[in-house]
Amino acid sequence: MNCLPTTICNLSSFQQARHLEAMAWPNKNKDMQYRRVGNSGLHVSALGLGGWLTFGGHVENQTAFDCMKQAYDCGINLFDTAESYANGQSEVVMGQAIKKFGWKRSDLVITTKLNWGLANGEILINNHGLSRKHIVEGARASLERLQLEYVDIIYAHRPDRLTPMEETVRAFNYVIERGWAFYWGTSEWSADEITEACGIAKSLGLIAPIVEQPLYNMLDRDRVEGQFQRIYSRCGIGLTAFSPLKMGLLSGKYNNATSGPPAGSRFAESNDKFANSVRTDWENEEWAGNIRKIAGLKELADRLGVKLSQLALAWCLKNENVASVITGASRPEQIVDNVQSLKLLPTLTPEIMAEVDECLLNKPTQDPARQD
Repeated sequence: MNCLPTTICNLSSFQQARHLEAMAWPNKNKDMQYRRVGNSGLHVSALGLGGWLTFGGHVENQTAFDCMKQAYDCGINLFDTAESYANGQSEVVMGQAIKKFGWKRSDLVITTKLNWGLANGEILINNHGLSRKHIVEGARASLERLQLEYVDIIYAHRPDRLTPMEETVRAFNYVIERGWAFYWGTSEWSADEITEACGIAKSLGLIAPIVEQPLYNMLDRDRVEGQFQRIYSRCGIGLTAFSPLKMGLLSGKYNNATSGPPAGSRFAESNDKFANSVRTDWENEEWAGNIRKIAGLKELADRLGVKLSQLALAWCLKNENVASVITGASRPEQIVDNVQSLKLLPTLTPEIMAEVDECLLNKPTQDPARQD
């Protein structure tokens, strides 16, 4: 059993044939799978490698290079960063790795994100947000740090509710027409905001976003499975989900941590605001409830003979709207381990998925008024 038919079962016969043809092409690593992003022709590896809390920050540059090389050797073609990661240094390190290994640009899908651009200057006011000024200047600055002529996808890294949506849509259209990016997407936007952007693009004959990058994992499901219920078919949007392990929480390594994050963990070392919020709430009831759920999931993973992290990654990929999950790594062997999760997909039957739901008790309720 292969996960591909589940992913494409709602497509036309011609589109299904295109998917099957793409999967038949020889790949660098036979274990990797590739999926189409939304309603575009772009294909990405089911697992991507991101530089959120590692590249340019948590790990040494050589380790980051080793991780990118391992990912590439495993067939991963999607590498994700942002202007705000490590104050721009994540883009620098990723660009250095691409240059160091001499990879063909056509083999890679490089994505970056714009919104928090303090790395571009000292006065924040016009170096963040989604104004035409920042999108244009931020795109050029990101390309300079990456040492690339273009990125494949450029994301609006959170919405900007102070800038008119039409201005943002026109600015991303300009970036694509200049050849600085092939596609654009959104990250952590609401369903209404994505729908508005797509509607404006359609009405003005401009390029609409093809992808949303949301927080999505076993513990954070409401937006992807509930609020986005209609935008997949209506807007042709695909997903490249981030934090599929919730910064390692769904690896199970924090199950016995009651007094704070273990030394050396990303929760302990990172100054990211998400990590800070988790540290602040370490002993609250929500944390304790999540740990109980994860303990139950660990029992299920043990029964299946896999690691909890692999179960969590495969679970995300069972969602037919997910093109790729963006993983982080501070050691190359973590990437090899993550890729093994793809072998688990055929074993995640409806019965097993129902067991997961019983452990989590957080499956979003589908709104009948929003069903197709």
